[in-house]
Amino acid sequence: MQNLPIGIFDSGIGGLTVAHALKEKLPNESIIYFGDTEHLPYGEKSAEALRNYSKKITQFLLEKNCKCIVIACNSASSVAFDVVKKTVKNIPVFNVIDPVIEKVSNSCNSCKVGVIGTKATISSNIYKNKLNAKCPRAVVTALATPLLAPMIEEKFIGGDISKKIIANYLSNKKLQEIDQLILACTHYPLIYKEIRDYFKGEVIIINSTNIVAEHIASGLKNKTLLNNQFKPKYKFYVSNYTKAFEKSARFFFQEKIKLREANIWN
Repeated sequence: MQNLPIGIFDSGIGGLTVAHALKEKLPNESIIYFGDTEHLPYGEKSAEALRNYSKKITQFLLEKNCKCIVIACNSASSVAFDVVKKTVKNIPVFNVIDPVIEKVSNSCNSCKVGVIGTKATISSNIYKNKLNAKCPRAVVTALATPLLAPMIEEKFIGGDISKKIIANYLSNKKLQEIDQLILACTHYPLIYKEIRDYFKGEVIIINSTNIVAEHIASGLKNKTLLNNQFKPKYKFYVSNYTKAFEKSARFFFQEKIKLREANIWN
């Protein structure tokens, strides 16, 4: 089991930020990544659709003999975690929400926490509900920021367009006087600096990718599933291949990679 790959999936290529963080944290581990580019963006889909997609993708990763499943998507994590756990039955399942909740709950007893993410993630109220369950005195406000993910995928980062869009969202009254801001989308670490600069260092920005990687590393260690051999292999699949996706994938993973098409929906 130790030498089997880690299975990771997302609605598209945003989850490659998590895959990259895992590669950095666990350099011995092989990774199989699946991006459901046929159905992106997940943030606009119903909860039922996300559960169906997540179950099918999980079955694909199980066929690839993955030793654990990582739901590298906030939208899918918010509504499909239980479905994925029931599908795999006997291997670990990790999401990108619970590790962040655990981290933030250690320092949010009476503070104001902002959350930004897709419409699906925000409408689920999962961050607010989970944080308030651990920190009843914390004030949690959430704002859907649907333009940020496509903006990042089109690489409008660091210029006037991105700064105006980011400022328009972050100036919303829901995010006024917050102490911490959770980036509840795996795309958003790529604009971490711009978000931090907007708040002039006065707000703690919670970047989930490293937190999630630490959590997975700890979870695999506890279950004696860490690979001790340095022979990692990386495979990247998408359900609908285009050259544009491959180019963007390199941007998200921060290394040159080769995408393979696996249209599991046929």
